[in-house]
Amino acid sequence: MIVYNLMKKACLIAGLSLPLFTYAQKADKPKENWQNLDLKADGVFGISTERAYNELLKNKKHVPVLVGVIDGGVDINHEDLKQVLWTNPGEIAGNKTDDDKNGFADDVHGWCFIGSPAKGNIQYDNMELVRLLRQQKDKYENLDSTAVKPEDADGYKNYRAMKKEVEVQTTKYQKRLAFINRFSELLYGIMGQMKKDNPTAQDFKDFTADSDAEAYIRKTMIDALGEMDYATFKKDEITGPAQRAGEQLNYHLNFNFDPRDTVGDNYANSSEHFYGNSDVTGPHNEHGTHVAGIIAAARDNNIGIKGVANDARIMVVQVVPTGDERDKDVANGIRYAVENGAKVINMSFGKTYPADKKAVDDAVKFAMSKDVLIVHAAGNENSNRDKAIRYPNRNYADNSGSAANWIEVGASSYIDDETLKAPFSCYGKETVDVFAPGVKINSCAPGSGYIAYDGTSMASPVVTGLAVLIRSYYPKLSAAQVKEIIMKSVTPVKHQIKMRDGSKEVKVPFSDLCKSGGIVNAYNALKLAETY
Repeated sequence: MIVYNLMKKACLIAGLSLPLFTYAQKADKPKENWQNLDLKADGVFGISTERAYNELLKNKKHVPVLVGVIDGGVDINHEDLKQVLWTNPGEIAGNKTDDDKNGFADDVHGWCFIGSPAKGNIQYDNMELVRLLRQQKDKYENLDSTAVKPEDADGYKNYRAMKKEVEVQTTKYQKRLAFINRFSELLYGIMGQMKKDNPTAQDFKDFTADSDAEAYIRKTMIDALGEMDYATFKKDEITGPAQRAGEQLNYHLNFNFDPRDTVGDNYANSSEHFYGNSDVTGPHNEHGTHVAGIIAAARDNNIGIKGVANDARIMVVQVVPTGDERDKDVANGIRYAVENGAKVINMSFGKTYPADKKAVDDAVKFAMSKDVLIVHAAGNENSNRDKAIRYPNRNYADNSGSAANWIEVGASSYIDDETLKAPFSCYGKETVDVFAPGVKINSCAPGSGYIAYDGTSMASPVVTGLAVLIRSYYPKLSAAQVKEIIMKSVTPVKHQIKMRDGSKEVKVPFSDLCKSGGIVNAYNALKLAETY
């Protein structure tokens, strides 16, 4: 599942006896382009990209670097991205012919592995958990616990645990949807009494509640509309959450929903590589567009935002639906990017269960053999990745080692204090390599728009952009050297960090959160690269 998260302030409507209702990011926001700014000069904990361009890279030669964005779709017509897209020089657009003989017809800007020419692209898919349960249902569902064979004991236990997890998740989203519907019913009733279609905080202050439930609605809306207008509140806290809860129940957690026939491949055959279509935009492109913009949005067009890298070429490789990505598609996405010349790959997605880790591991090994650097988002569950394993990861399932040219990225915020670690970001002293800006990152949105998102999904492309920048100005450096430079050149964080550890709030050294103990720094990295 794609990993991004819009962190919001929580408010309990206790009188309704319902779950937490969330609203509104804090009104404060960092400076524009903060992820590329300098801590000392600008007062925000960016990665000093602008300083590097101004002081180190002026008039310096550079070469374009192809970067594979393995994600959802990307809006290839976006005003800030269309000039930085990779265009396959060997392919003639629209002739339905594999002109360059790479196995993919019309792959002008990349490839989509979650669709077919005849049926279009998949938008929704299950969680991997549901797919695994569907596969194992015939074997374990009606098996009496007293009749389990010793060799099936672990499988039976895992099946029951996974089924319980789905039941818990289903109940959670059913309650969430019921809560939203009940809140909406009460809210719209109050608005009807007020005869207001677009109420303000003052309108709710002037309203006299007739019940405890109305009183809590009134208080919540006064607080919320002090930070945003009603239209934003409705979108962010009613229609949006209701839609996401519905997607969970109707698609992600629904055993009766399986969209794979849209693709038309033999899903059981992981060695099958040539399927999909050339539509790299697809129906699910918000996340991929945002990620691509962080890496490489045009820096010289005086519109929109500035990507980290000034000479990247974005290859779009679509493998992630709304739901969990499938390992076969991820493996083929990696292979496609590598075989078609990508030197850096960004993967801002992850899940808690694997289906075919060997297929992904084999593709990662192939990338390692071709001197490709993989950058991956650590996840948004605020969990310790040393203990809570997520997939994909760098460690090979056959115990043959791990991917050396792999960087795992946590998300940091913009203020250099004890809140520097983003509250949602996963961490791990042994498993997470570096942190990078991942809070309120403004980047591209479909339709030539722009939006700020939070997530390690945003931090990962910051590091990917830096890797591309290094490989662009120092093209002779290997992937291993680029990783070493990024790790050695971080800005070390010497103070303690406040964070949640389960139900407790603790303070820890930043060096406990990642291997490098710091935030990536473009200025330092490029100075260090000059010495290699």
